[in-house]
Amino acid sequence: MKRLWASWRHGYVTSPKSPECVFCRISRDPPERDRENLVLFRGECCYVVLNRFPYINGHMMIVPHRHFPDFTSGTPDELREITDLLKRTEGVLREGMKCQGINGGWNLGAPAGAGIPGHLHLHVLPRWKGDTNFMTSVCGFRVVSQSLEQAWDNLSPLLGSLR
Repeated sequence: MKRLWASWRHGYVTSPKSPECVFCRISRDPPERDRENLVLFRGECCYVVLNRFPYINGHMMIVPHRHFPDFTSGTPDELREITDLLKRTEGVLREGMKCQGINGGWNLGAPAGAGIPGHLHLHVLPRWKGDTNFMTSVCGFRVVSQSLEQAWDNLSPLLGSLR
């Protein structure tokens, strides 16, 4: 039997789940902790962060600072900034990751697959021709070809210049 080690996933499956919302904690943390928290950009209403447990390298999320569960609960300013950041992250992924396509989405509520159902967040994922293969469907593995630190170093200057 062959094995593919994905040791970075161990922290996700074994870490105790805090009662505190991780997105709220990251929002409150000082900017000096942005690299540690993988925050790429902080706006007035939202921030952009790399997913610590990505489906693919460069997997970002747009997260409002305020804790609310769905789009109907967002203010006009929050919804405008989400849309603006969606446009900006698309450009940053095309420039910084040289991706050929982009997936995006959100999951509203636990039945829809939301890992953090009470805090709205949008996923933005770069895609390349041939980046999906049998590993996910047959073996249940995802191959992430770049470390989180490398992705942060690559993308942060592009989004950071918008601060």
